[in-house]
Amino acid sequence: MSGETLHYTTSTWNHLNAYAAHDILRLRSEIFVVEQDCVYQDIDGLDLDALHCMIHQDGILVAYARILEREARLAIGRVVVRQSHRASGIGRALMLYTLDQCRVTYDHREIELSAQCYIQSFYESLGFVAEGESYLEDGIPHIHMTLTDVSSLSAK
Repeated sequence: MSGETLHYTTSTWNHLNAYAAHDILRLRSEIFVVEQDCVYQDIDGLDLDALHCMIHQDGILVAYARILEREARLAIGRVVVRQSHRASGIGRALMLYTLDQCRVTYDHREIELSAQCYIQSFYESLGFVAEGESYLEDGIPHIHMTLTDVSSLSAK
């Protein structure tokens, strides 16, 4: 994505306008429901309390993740990169940005996520460690992963 301007934003649900909320739900549906052929309830009520991390390019949402506060831990979920932007480094940029938002917004809490098994090594490259055995979530193999130290990570 060199030479192309990316715009990073973070917002609560209450501060998103209708167009931004639509773009988030549409991208998640395009990937998780249509591309991955997985029928599940994406609109789960958790968006209302989440912090939403987005990357736009030329006004188009190309990557997204949400952060949820879970007592002493944080959870990153709904990590998605538009199909046309994969293998470009945007996934790593999104995760570094999201981890930075975890650090500056919530301090140095442990972070967890439910990773699709086929990208486990990607999350390991960011410092996440797999815990337990893989399991099926909505018919797709996943593994629970945690990151205990975000202090050395930076989005820039």
